[in-house]
Amino acid sequence: MSPSVPRRLAAVTAVAVAGLFAATAPSALAAPGTVTAPAAVSAVAAAPTPPDIPVANVKAHLAQLQSIATANGGNRAHGKAGYKASIDYVKAKLDAAGFTTTLQTFTSSGATGYNLIADWPGGDPNSVLMSGSHLDSVNAGPGINDNGSGSAAILETALAVSRAQLQPTKHLRFGWWGAEELGMIGSKYYVNNLPAAEKSKISGYLNFDMIGSPNPGYFVYDDDPTIEQTFKNFYVGVGIPTEIETEGDGRSDHAPFKDAGIPVGGLFSGADYTKTAAQAQKWGGTSGKAFDACYHASCDTSANIDDTALDRNSDAIAYAVWNLGAATPVPPGPSFENTADVNIPDSPGAAVTSPITVSGVTGNAPATLKVDVNIVHTYVGDLVVDLVAPDGSVYNLRNRSGGSADNIVQGFTVNASSEVANGVWKLQVKDLAAQDTGYINSWKLTF
Repeated sequence: MSPSVPRRLAAVTAVAVAGLFAATAPSALAAPGTVTAPAAVSAVAAAPTPPDIPVANVKAHLAQLQSIATANGGNRAHGKAGYKASIDYVKAKLDAAGFTTTLQTFTSSGATGYNLIADWPGGDPNSVLMSGSHLDSVNAGPGINDNGSGSAAILETALAVSRAQLQPTKHLRFGWWGAEELGMIGSKYYVNNLPAAEKSKISGYLNFDMIGSPNPGYFVYDDDPTIEQTFKNFYVGVGIPTEIETEGDGRSDHAPFKDAGIPVGGLFSGADYTKTAAQAQKWGGTSGKAFDACYHASCDTSANIDDTALDRNSDAIAYAVWNLGAATPVPPGPSFENTADVNIPDSPGAAVTSPITVSGVTGNAPATLKVDVNIVHTYVGDLVVDLVAPDGSVYNLRNRSGGSADNIVQGFTVNASSEVANGVWKLQVKDLAAQDTGYINSWKLTF
């Protein structure tokens, strides 16, 4: 996992993300008023039973990564021989299992970096479920928990797909990212170099960064509600309480996908934050001690893994891939758009609105009303952005987040199921600070 970075990365081209995946239980729908990453309602096909991923197999991959680090100066960092050897190891396993693999190269800090992409044949090419982990370590050590653990777990999940000759509804893709420790360089490169049409085909991205911490917690990303609920369903089934992941928000490879409007989720077992007494009571382990005291250190070796956490999280990954991969996408409903520019005055507190009149939609708005926003502004941290329903109800989309980044080009999902669909909806923007200016370029509602 990377060191702390700004919460919002550079703005990217907006994409209309269609055919997203469904919940595996009715409770997967967001609570009323919730605003989340994009999602869409889908019908659910019966999924094959997810496998129990053998933790011994995952640990065997970790042993190989440890051996690679030991033979190459003690690490598997970007630009070092240990990283390339790690990529070659994973690629050989996937090639032998029948995946179509692509080695993507990029340059960072004067060295060649590598991403490995593996596609499982079949499934809907217009609805891609992707799982990923960064494969690089820091220079200080072999990086077996950070992030050999996530890389080994998705490798073994991919091999389980091959053993089962799984034929999911969705197309399955796996990715191993380079130079994450330098600021998610590899995953940014992958996302930023995907054509808009290809980005729109990714129905969801699942990220796994540190899932075998020696003093573990069980954290679920609080992003897309369907992905989040799927992981929670798994952990309810095995009787393990979870918490929302906050320690690594924006610090791993899901961030570039999220910024591109792609629904994201994932699992995390903790880094250098301290486990509280309450967390130790429900999860075991030692309170007052870091979840991973060897975070970014030379002691992050094969001895720095909790087998139980690694086993549970590996099984949870397979559970998500099997269930989310079986969801049958439903095309999005009708869309309504306003492309007229509306200037945002540089007057603290002044609100401007852009209206959209919706007609011909029966009943209430959906629980997954899609709101695509394109706002041009030189300091988005000044802005509060709200969706205003026909009855005046306000749903906050952005509340002065994003700091000094330019522009808000993002998709949101609003649970508007209590609102009548037809009527005048408004995008409302307030500039709460002086000096920077901009305008609403366009926005769209999809029912």
